[in-house]
Amino acid sequence: MTAAAAFFYLFSIVMIGSAFMVIAARNPVHSVLFLILAFVNAAGLFLLLGAEFLAMIIVIVYVGAVAVLFLFVVMMLDVDFAELKQGFLQYLPVGALIGAAVLIELVLVVGAWTQAPAAIAGAGAPTPPDVSNTLALGRVLYTKYVYFFQAAGLILLTAMIGAIVLTLRHKPDVKRQVIADQNARDKSDVVLKKVPSRAGV
Repeated sequence: MTAAAAFFYLFSIVMIGSAFMVIAARNPVHSVLFLILAFVNAAGLFLLLGAEFLAMIIVIVYVGAVAVLFLFVVMMLDVDFAELKQGFLQYLPVGALIGAAVLIELVLVVGAWTQAPAAIAGAGAPTPPDVSNTLALGRVLYTKYVYFFQAAGLILLTAMIGAIVLTLRHKPDVKRQVIADQNARDKSDVVLKKVPSRAGV
């Protein structure tokens, strides 16, 4: 067994085990930590495939932002997961039906999978040896798919603004800072009183 095959089996086994523990762990913080472990092992698999850009994107974006943000949200919101799990049994038949349908689809896809020579022959030309994976991906994204790339960015921006609007709550009893009122003040709005030296107010 070569070193690449050994690392492939190592990353795959750890990733599958951590993905199972994401849904099996009782503590949501442990689930997020297992999710981070799954992302790191997926990045290792991408490195074995020679896609170093995708590996770094998974580590930087998903591990560094999404998973850590989710971890902070879970820790700060203090969600009562016992209350959320009370209505679990009423959705169990529908969930089991959907899970069975997905399982049947996966079995059909894996069982009927064949390699098409025509698809391989019609594939695009491989990346030239003097062009890195990141450079080739950047050329494709910013030339052929630039409009789709910008549209995806706008959709993500809209989702982020929507999440902020939905979760932002203004409490009526909390005093908030108004910058415009502070800048508009002058000396007449402020009560000034001269106090003699060594004397109280």
